[in-house]
Order: sequence, then structure tokens, then C-alpha cells
Amino acid sequence: MANPLFTTKAISKGGRAGGKVALANGGPWFHTEHDKALGGSGEGANPEQFFALGYANCFNGAVLFVASQKKIDASKATVTVEIGLSKDETSFALSAKLGLAVPGLDRAQVQELLEAAHQICPYSKATRGNIEVELVVEG
Repeated sequence: MANPLFTTKAISKGGRAGGKVALANGGPWFHTEHDKALGGSGEGANPEQFFALGYANCFNGAVLFVASQKKIDASKATVTVEIGLSKDETSFALSAKLGLAVPGLDRAQVQELLEAAHQICPYSKATRGNIEVELVVEG
């Protein structure tokens, strides 16, 4: 895209183990550390956690947008995003599990919102065909 509506920039120093990361235009620096499952202390944040936060918030926005187009009240929607990190013999890979619960809607309506939001969410578009993504109706 030649004319983005918004851009942001992050800075990382020191990498995943004992490093730090922040937004270039200010804000808090986050200490980064490997999770205990990866042999680290687990006393800092890691890229998978930041990815899960961003994906969950973006996907919730996509759900609300789709619901408004369909004249459905999804104001109480809850999105969960679970990001997995796995390793084979040569590299690492991510996976994602996206869950959606919307009180007051039946499972079929929630499934429809889940699938439609997955088509328009920028994170879903970025990951499509690149990582395994599972969609789950919750609640």
C-alpha cells in the first residue's frame, strides 16, 4: 500500500533474552526474556505475547465491524488468541487459535462472525497461508 492510514515503528535492543523493546515514538520499554518453556526465566515479555495481544485486539475490532454491518449486537464479544511456538529440525514456526464468544448469540451466528472477521482482519490476512490458524466458537 502506497498511502497507509497509520504507521508505527518499534525498536529492539538485545533480542529475546535479556533485551528490551519499545515504540520509537515513546512509551514504556519492555524487558524481553525467553519463556520458562524455552529455558528462560519467564520474567519478561516475549514476541509471541505481543503478537497475541495485537492479534486479539485487531480481531475484536474486525468482529465488531462485521457485526455492525450485519446489524448484530456484538458489543460484549470476547476474543481470545493463543499463539504457539514450535520447532522442527531446522526452524521455528508459529500457530494461532482464535476464539470468539458473544453472549446472546447462538453458535451458528458466532461462527459466522468468526469466519467473516477472519476474512477482513489485517492480522488474519498477514498470517493466511503462512501459519496454522484454528477458529473456535467459545462459550
